[in-house]
Amino acid sequence: MAPVFAHGALRLYLLFLLESGPKHGYELIKALKDRFGGTYSPSAGTVYPRLGKLEEDGLVATEPAGRRTNYRITAAGMAELDRRREDLAGIENDIAASVQRLSGALRQDIRKSVRELRTDLAAAAEAARTAALSAAAQPGAVRPAARRGQLLREAELLLQDFRDELRADLRRQALHHPISPLTVATMRSALDQARADIRETLQP
Repeated sequence: MAPVFAHGALRLYLLFLLESGPKHGYELIKALKDRFGGTYSPSAGTVYPRLGKLEEDGLVATEPAGRRTNYRITAAGMAELDRRREDLAGIENDIAASVQRLSGALRQDIRKSVRELRTDLAAAAEAARTAALSAAAQPGAVRPAARRGQLLREAELLLQDFRDELRADLRRQALHHPISPLTVATMRSALDQARADIRETLQP
């Protein structure tokens, strides 16, 4: 994948983000993620070394803020930012292009995941139908009414297990990081398609 920021661009953009006031590292990472609409989130290993270099160059300074360390832009940093306003406008254009490119790639990934999910669901439905027909043909098979009750309970248990496991995954994620718009969009797309595929197996 092509780099999101050209050489030196992230350094300048961090100064721009600090222009509005002091921020700690996580706030800067979140601001970048928000600017990209959730399609890109820089790692701490990407952001903090650049903040350290900006501090070495006297363009930012640090100050304690409880258990965190805030970064604030210095007079020299403001002078650097003012001198490179035209470069900053170019970075904003590059970000807009990157968001469009990354969104396209994510949409392709989502479509691929949905296609794979549809294939898996269709295979599972066919296997279930085959197993049901095979069981019904066996001597001493469970009576149709009883078998229908068993299948209904099994379907409901599968649905409950899926719901409980996914809810637990989402809550574990939310303890450490916010749920991204991409996650919600993927869930909506995949679940809508899964519902449609399952309903196709139901008799009117």
